[in-house]
Amino acid sequence: MEKELSEMTLEELWELFPIILKEHNPEYKNWYEIEKKELLSCIEKKDIIRINHIGSTYVKGLIAKPTVDILLEIDTKTNIKQLTDTLIFNGWTLMMSQSNPFFEIAFNKGYTKKGFAEKVYHLHIRYFGDWDELYFRDYLIKYPEIANEYGRLKLRLKNRYEHDRDGYTNAKTEFVSKYSKKAKEEFKNRYKLPNK
Repeated sequence: MEKELSEMTLEELWELFPIILKEHNPEYKNWYEIEKKELLSCIEKKDIIRINHIGSTYVKGLIAKPTVDILLEIDTKTNIKQLTDTLIFNGWTLMMSQSNPFFEIAFNKGYTKKGFAEKVYHLHIRYFGDWDELYFRDYLIKYPEIANEYGRLKLRLKNRYEHDRDGYTNAKTEFVSKYSKKAKEEFKNRYKLPNK
């Protein structure tokens, strides 16, 4: 009998869901728009501050894991249990929840007992803020040569960390931090909300 995903060890999950990198798919934008519409229809409007497509699938021409990352920024008064229940009811699986160094809950969609579905999503929910992911994304769009360098780094790391998602992510941290900092210096307070 097949194990449920919740019964698998981290190693079993990494084996079932390896790091896969693919050429940019213009459909990622449509995948995002479809899911954004779904989220806006099931979450109370008063709770949503901002929603964005983040990550490499947003950047045209950049090699990426075929997973659409969505950053949903919510109001601090949001009922987190109610939001979590709503998302689970609408087909999302809770991946993680943390309060330090900042509040975040993460969900996924498209992970099955047989591996990845055709469309895969990660939903990152945080209180509104001046998040690095938004700046990094914009920097890669403005500077294609940096995006290409990032793509080459990911290809090198994929060979080493194909079945170690944490290792893969951690190995990219220095690069991402460096250019997120440059982006914040260049773009100033682009993502700070007025009066917040």
